[in-house]
Amino acid sequence: MDYPFAQIESKWQQYWQEKGIANAQDFSDQPKYYVLSMFPYPSGVLHIGHASNYAIGDAITRLKLMEGFNVMQPMGYDSFGMPAENYAIIHNSHPRITTEENIKNMRRQFDRMGFFLDWEREVSTCRPEYYRWGQYIFKKMYEHGLVYRKKSFQNWCNECNTVLANEQVEDGRCWRCNSEVEQKELEQWYIRITDYAEELLDFSNLIQWPERVITMQKNWIGKSEGARIEFPLEGSSEKISVFTTRPDTVFGVTFMAIPPEHPLAQAWLAEDPQNHEFHDFCKKVINSDKIMRSSTETIKEGIFSGHYCINPLNGERVQIWITNYVLMDYGTGAVMAVPAHDQRDFDFAKKYNIPIKVVIQNPQRSLVAEEMQEAYVDQGIMQASGKFDGMPSEEAKAAITEWIAENSWGEKTVTYRLRDWGISRQRYWGNPIPIIHCPSCGIVPVPDEDLPVLLPDNVQVGKTTSNPLLSVPEWLNVKCPQCGGDAQRETDTMDTFVDSSWYYARYADPKNTNMPFDPAKAEYWLPVDQYIGGIEHACMHLLYARFFYKFMRDMGWVKGNEPFARLLTQGMVLKDGAKMSKSKGNTVDPQYIIDRFGSDTLRVYLLFASPPEKDVEWNDEALMGAFRFLNRVYRLIEGNLDAIKEGLKYEADPDKLSPEMKDLLFSSHYCTKKWLEDCSERMQYNTAIAAVMEHLNHAVAVKDVSHLNQDELAVYAEACGIIPQLLYPFAPHLAEELWQMMGFQSLLHESGLPSYEEKYLVRDRISYVIQINGKIRGKLEVSPDIDPETLQQAALEVENVQHFLEGLQIKKVIVIPGKMVSIAASK
Repeated sequence: MDYPFAQIESKWQQYWQEKGIANAQDFSDQPKYYVLSMFPYPSGVLHIGHASNYAIGDAITRLKLMEGFNVMQPMGYDSFGMPAENYAIIHNSHPRITTEENIKNMRRQFDRMGFFLDWEREVSTCRPEYYRWGQYIFKKMYEHGLVYRKKSFQNWCNECNTVLANEQVEDGRCWRCNSEVEQKELEQWYIRITDYAEELLDFSNLIQWPERVITMQKNWIGKSEGARIEFPLEGSSEKISVFTTRPDTVFGVTFMAIPPEHPLAQAWLAEDPQNHEFHDFCKKVINSDKIMRSSTETIKEGIFSGHYCINPLNGERVQIWITNYVLMDYGTGAVMAVPAHDQRDFDFAKKYNIPIKVVIQNPQRSLVAEEMQEAYVDQGIMQASGKFDGMPSEEAKAAITEWIAENSWGEKTVTYRLRDWGISRQRYWGNPIPIIHCPSCGIVPVPDEDLPVLLPDNVQVGKTTSNPLLSVPEWLNVKCPQCGGDAQRETDTMDTFVDSSWYYARYADPKNTNMPFDPAKAEYWLPVDQYIGGIEHACMHLLYARFFYKFMRDMGWVKGNEPFARLLTQGMVLKDGAKMSKSKGNTVDPQYIIDRFGSDTLRVYLLFASPPEKDVEWNDEALMGAFRFLNRVYRLIEGNLDAIKEGLKYEADPDKLSPEMKDLLFSSHYCTKKWLEDCSERMQYNTAIAAVMEHLNHAVAVKDVSHLNQDELAVYAEACGIIPQLLYPFAPHLAEELWQMMGFQSLLHESGLPSYEEKYLVRDRISYVIQINGKIRGKLEVSPDIDPETLQQAALEVENVQHFLEGLQIKKVIVIPGKMVSIAASK
């Protein structure tokens, strides 16, 4: 008979909620531990990936509770943004209505899973009591010079009708809807994340982060050391600024490459409207995917501008080309091209018949420009470089940089790949930017006492191709706070990554109406001790959150330098080898699994299927295996309850145990030791569950419980009694029920961690398997300290082994200590 999971889970979920045991206490005497899983978008219901993610967080939470920590595991909803807005449009409703409905549905799902969540700290980013403080933080950044507005080309998705950050464009398409992205020139709000670029490269305060994530962030920030050089524009007072990591090659510059978005290119376009070839090329490049433009695989294209600049080091004229491979938002937006010593420049020069000039000679063989088949990019000896001729090129880098600075042609500098964060979004369902545009006063921040700027409800969502907030004149038109004249609100809303960049801090004090959070409470709870989420957020959310934390530190709101001490990037749940999606028809509804098999079964399956950081391939039979496992546990304890409760009264004398019960005693302590190592030290829940399964087999193997003596009964009761403790992080409902059935008054998390004794890990007898020519032919119980010769002789004397060796000649005997005796024999 299946165990009554529905009844058990409902009982304990109700009990936990009524008692409020998941509600963490501020400033407790116990050491704190803050567990946080990335909150979901409420644009539907929880899927199996959510269940997997939150099962990991819940296992950590319950383990830390057993260790005696004051644990906080809050939950909320990342409820602004395109997913929620698009969901409302599809269902012909309003985002506020559909979002709140989805939150209610998700809350029911969370409750059915029985997660240990502190709902007293719930936040939802679309509610005014939360986004008020997002506006407040925006204002503080503006006051400190970290927020500014400028006109620039932006990634534009026509389907989503909004700007996308570079990180949100994947292979030229929108990360949300997969539509093609084009470039559009717009006034946008930016946050100067680049002011913190150097500090964001310091990962020394992190306790345990995946090296892969750190590497991804380092590459995204992209620090480069080199020289900035100013190339005067011929016939003009303007200069083209370039950055190079190879100042040793500057004498070899033969053309300058700039993108069509460059101010000079835009000016030349305006001056010559009839040059259709020039205009058409620039338009095509501007609307190309930025990532693909900079890819090494993209075919390099360009058009000569008809203009020249001057190399300040040698006075030579340098052609200026408009190209598709230089980006305005990387470096200075211009590249000095040295075809002889850069492969990309070499290919471009060959294609367009641009001169090639060798300035670093190969010490092994002489380079002749006309004969070169590829660029020479290694170190060498300087030539055609004025006073630096004959100098090793590596040494010349510093010398030339110093000479450039001495002559005011440029300077030694550091640059970053990281760009300032464009946060403007032309969508309705987002946090309003608290700015008013006044014809007289210019940009005026909304006063603190008028925060939050509330989103209007009477918006035609999905029924206009322009910014929806423009359709609400009573919201749009306001009086200027400074002069009292007619003015208008800013209609852009913030990128939703702004909302999720500080939510971890709001959890420390979610009901505060006077400030974002109390710094004292933040000091107690932060940093997050264990953060859990997908690696796809490495260069967006995780980077932005680190930046926000450092700003809040500089404001005196938080202590330390990092928001997340430890990071676990969990794997995905796959089906048929692919990521689950409705379009592929390969989704699994977690609610269906819970209804049929229970939450504990789903948790055990997901945690047992693979290590937390690895992907899980969905397997129906493995799910049934988890269900059968929990049924076996229930039947074992429920069917032998009287014997277990009686045995718990006694303490065993190991010397009075049979070999079978000594093995069970060993199993109890060995399993506990391995469980502690796997759970507390390595976070390998799959092997911890496997250890419990193996231990269960030993306990179930004891058949005639009624004939056990007092010492044996004590061992049996201990073996069964530890199983609920070992299962609690993975199957808490069943574990709590069995714990109570056995007569314990405390809740499981109050019982502490199970313990083991080293003395019971030393076995009096160990088992050896005996193989003949690769097939098992016998078993042998011997002393652990038996010598190999005696062991071989004992193995050969086993009756069944002698039977299979009849007529054969022994060629070789191999002993694998603690495991096997292998015999090779032939006629």
